[in-house]
Amino acid sequence: MIPFEVTILGCSSATPSADRHPSAQVVNIGGENILIDCGEGTQMQLLKYGVKLGKINFILISHLHGDHFLGLPGLLSTMSLMGRKEPLTLIGPEPLKKFLEDFMLISESRIGFDLEFITSETSESKWLYENLLFRIRCFPLSHRIACTGFLIKERKNLRKIIPAACEKAGVPMSFFKELKLGLDYQEGNEKTIPNDQLTQSPNPSRIYAYCSDTIYDESVVDHIKDVDLLYHEATFMHDLLCRAEITFHTTAKQAGAIAAKAEVKRLAIGHFSSRYKTLEPLLDEAKAEFENTELASEGRVFRL
Repeated sequence: MIPFEVTILGCSSATPSADRHPSAQVVNIGGENILIDCGEGTQMQLLKYGVKLGKINFILISHLHGDHFLGLPGLLSTMSLMGRKEPLTLIGPEPLKKFLEDFMLISESRIGFDLEFITSETSESKWLYENLLFRIRCFPLSHRIACTGFLIKERKNLRKIIPAACEKAGVPMSFFKELKLGLDYQEGNEKTIPNDQLTQSPNPSRIYAYCSDTIYDESVVDHIKDVDLLYHEATFMHDLLCRAEITFHTTAKQAGAIAAKAEVKRLAIGHFSSRYKTLEPLLDEAKAEFENTELASEGRVFRL
């Protein structure tokens, strides 16, 4: 099974604290690194947690509040200074492209590699990208400005060869690729051996869902149903519900409720207000709604 893991780089909300940075995390799936959001200080956090800048080939930006994207110009500039030549895929809101163009113009900077920009859709759920390892989907969130969540889904796995069964049936190794794709084996013109006698079902595709800034909104449940790991913002505790609603954020209790309604396997909460010096009370509040909840603390690695 290929690796599929999420490393948390930043878990603070708009105002960073002494030991918590703005939003950023890296998803590693099969050796491909996907950076999700890029608050200030992200490239320093990448260095701290041993993620090589040259290994990041995808960057997803959920929305254009500063704590989610202001680290991007510096990161791209550093990549260029380090001699990067490989293209990088950037997914985000349409105005992000102009922001970067204006930044490069004003600072008289240039990026020495191709930046392939894909506009995220803020009004509907939509598949945006796919390769042999994974697919990326965006879905709308309810925040003060246009904001999207992201779904990263492992591509359908190939069936597993049963070596002893293939040897007994005389299936040549040259046909193994077809077996993995689900085809039956035909022995000459006479006998057909069903695929399920020669292979086992693949592991189900693993799915990671990222819910950035959003007010409590049950419409998101349909987009994240049954995912293996859900990251959901939990900026405030529930005694500050009014503050959460005014700022279009979610409480820890509400994040737990969303996870329960979506029947996800695991929940990681983050985007914590700097007013909280310890995070255990937020964890306890979320766990009261959804037991399998963990803190998306910086440096934490979640393996799917």
